Amino acid sequence: MSHLSLSCRDLPGGVLITVTGELDATNAHELESYAESHRRPGPGMVLDLGGLIFLDSRGLHVLLRLQSAVGGQGGLLRVAGVQGRPARILQITGVWSVLTIYPDAQQAAVAMCAHDADGAQKPS
Repeated sequence: MSHLSLSCRDLPGGVLITVTGELDATNAHELESYAESHRRPGPGMVLDLGGLIFLDSRGLHVLLRLQSAVGGQGGLLRVAGVQGRPARILQITGVWSVLTIYPDAQQAAVAMCAHDADGAQKPS
């Protein structure tokens, strides 16, 4: 089983969930359950993926389902800090262009607090 670590912090207007380790078929349900249990109505959720080192198709599906769930409550899922192999996987699958991605969690949190999606990182 792959190692996945999750932590949550409340922010004005939403929550910040920090994800570290590997997100794959063995543990994707953990992120989805964790995020769902911490999600609340409002501007949204920030997923800090700066510590994510691996992402597979199950992880991609969780990100897309979370985006839909947060959007269904009138919020926006902001993904932050994704880099390396996970960033590449998001780019080659086209998921990068579907998500709202920020260079780091701080910028995503500021945007969430301001209810403003401007400043989202575009794929290079």
